Amino acid sequence: MIRRELSVVSRASSAFSRTFSHSTTRSRDLLPTTSSPIVSKLKYFNTVTGSDAQIPTYRLLDGTGKPLEGAELPDIDEKMARRLYEHMQLLPTLDNVLYNVQRQGKISFYMTAYGEEATIIGSAAALENDDEVLGQYRESGVLLWRGFSLDKIMAQCFGNEEDTSGKGRQMPVHFGSPEHHFHTISSPLATQIPQAAGVAYALRRDPNRRSRSIAACYFGEGAASEGDFHAGFMLASTIPSPVLYIARNNGFAISTPSSEQYNGDGIASRGPGYGIDTIRVDGNDILAVISAVKEGRKKCLEQGRAVLIEAMSYRVGHHSTSDDSFAYRARAEVEDKKRIDNPISRFRLFMESRGWWNADEEVELKARLKADVLQAFKRAESLKRCELGELFTDVYGGQEPWNIKEQRQELTQLLKKYGNIWEPWRNELGKFKNKGQDLLKDANP
Repeated sequence: MIRRELSVVSRASSAFSRTFSHSTTRSRDLLPTTSSPIVSKLKYFNTVTGSDAQIPTYRLLDGTGKPLEGAELPDIDEKMARRLYEHMQLLPTLDNVLYNVQRQGKISFYMTAYGEEATIIGSAAALENDDEVLGQYRESGVLLWRGFSLDKIMAQCFGNEEDTSGKGRQMPVHFGSPEHHFHTISSPLATQIPQAAGVAYALRRDPNRRSRSIAACYFGEGAASEGDFHAGFMLASTIPSPVLYIARNNGFAISTPSSEQYNGDGIASRGPGYGIDTIRVDGNDILAVISAVKEGRKKCLEQGRAVLIEAMSYRVGHHSTSDDSFAYRARAEVEDKKRIDNPISRFRLFMESRGWWNADEEVELKARLKADVLQAFKRAESLKRCELGELFTDVYGGQEPWNIKEQRQELTQLLKKYGNIWEPWRNELGKFKNKGQDLLKDANP
């Protein structure tokens, strides 16, 4: 049906061209801002909700890990497949430990990536390690793929003295690493979308990076409801920049299902409106994600323009540790998704069909990953927080403003008054390196 509609439009356009070429006096029929053909039949169109114009989804492997007929698989060998699978298994292992740690009150917050392992690891593998990444909050797998250690993951979540992401001043899962070209996560939704367009434009203007680096921006379908989504896409399309937008459509924006977020066919339908090349991909098929992201990255570099990928998946876990998703969806629905369309199981079946994996290796891998994660957890738990005075550093560049000085002085006076005599404060100070003495030693007597 789509091809027939395109054919009709093409014939109408050709007819209009012939009419115009035979009579230059008809120039008034041309509209000033478009080359759209002129028609006399009244007809509204909707390429989003029309039953004959639904956006297709790109897939290479079926639910049992078998390649679809005619599928062109990306060129990966056994070594690469094993690395992909290990990182896919690492994510739920890490999530299991840190989710339980939060429930024990040892960290304040956590967000899992259950059900989205293929989207995260597949896209990470398809990017270059020096592509600039602007994530939302489920992309720790991108950092792990690039060599960010488990110790650093734990340090950020615990906010201890080894936290290189923010010196313990941000809530958990707000990772950042200039070394790994990963921009620090922000709590407000969608702020990274216009920022990514600016980062990509800067890359385009850099002679050393314009032909080899892009900006990759991750966000959820809920974030796409924010105004920053449209501001970012407008910027990326009118001032062309090589930014690859990766929308993780996992079905829920906290407690709001996608059916209540928009009246249309997902996020992919919005790309063409901004003149952006777009594809929808099965986010539970890691090979399809790799192929789509590689091709999208290539388009960004060759055209110097934005590309949109919508990865369709399902958020198996709760939105965060502050959410109970069973209050708004059936437990049976979640269990069915885990069993029937599990991205890890799908790729494992593919590897087993190639003779690249077996049950004994599965047991060994899970035991090793759990031991590694628990070792990093125990180490992070034993470390002190940064010095208390770090709370006031790195907030502004240049000369320190009056309000920061005033806040430091106020905290110092409170420490002098209550720090040694009030048990809750005394216990809390014990968690910091030097127990807050870095502030007290410079205080006036």
